[in-house]
Amino acid sequence: MRQVRRGYVDVEWGQIHYRSSGSGGPAALFFHESPLSGFAYERALPFLGRGLRAYAFDTPGYGASDPPPHDRFEIPDYAAALLSAADALGLDTFAVAGVHTGASLALEAALQAAPGRVTHAVLSGVPLITEAERRRYLASWSPPMRPDPRGGHLEWAWERYRRIWGADTDPAVLHVGAVHVLAVLDRYQWAYNAAFRYDPEPGLRRLSCPTLLLDAEFDIFADRDEPAAALIPDARIEVIPGLPGQLPIRVPEEYADRIIRFMAG
Repeated sequence: MRQVRRGYVDVEWGQIHYRSSGSGGPAALFFHESPLSGFAYERALPFLGRGLRAYAFDTPGYGASDPPPHDRFEIPDYAAALLSAADALGLDTFAVAGVHTGASLALEAALQAAPGRVTHAVLSGVPLITEAERRRYLASWSPPMRPDPRGGHLEWAWERYRRIWGADTDPAVLHVGAVHVLAVLDRYQWAYNAAFRYDPEPGLRRLSCPTLLLDAEFDIFADRDEPAAALIPDARIEVIPGLPGQLPIRVPEEYADRIIRFMAG
């Protein structure tokens, strides 16, 4: 039997693709950072499947999921679509987990779900940013990009991830980022901009389930963990040292083990 399974579920305007692993234990939904896909959890899923029924979704418009009907889909819209996917899979209760944009999606899914449906939340790199930072990110983080006849967009994608993830990052990891952004070049910024428009602070104050802020020491938003934890009624912080981010890709077994231990109490 394959350790990672794949499938599609229907939503109102198209299909959402997911990867899954595990046949026992509680369910958990995993949401990726932009503009990747559920492939970001490919290495972690077999480890997550040791104790969970884990589902890693491609956010609408990324990976193999159909794009939403327009480019002004907001985080609540994405989260509602992903909850519809959970409904289609017959999942009554589940944990939610996400990285960067995925952390906002996990938060919003927890808020939209019926009371008691979301049992735990695991947030990595919550973008708890100021209004000034929000404006700056919206203005400069994800400029429109088109294919260049001379291939300049290929170099742009590679250098983008060398800058964001670090010049000493394993080329195989950089390749993941570059390939994913190139695959959705015409809309790679859709979920980015939705995340930058979304303010997680009110939602963090309302988050009622046990929450783990699981982060890399040098993640771009690592310094927001303590302010975020101060807003959440039931939160704790765990930091994996020496890493710049992308925990499910870089340390898949440790990432999975920490989540399983947290959910086991």
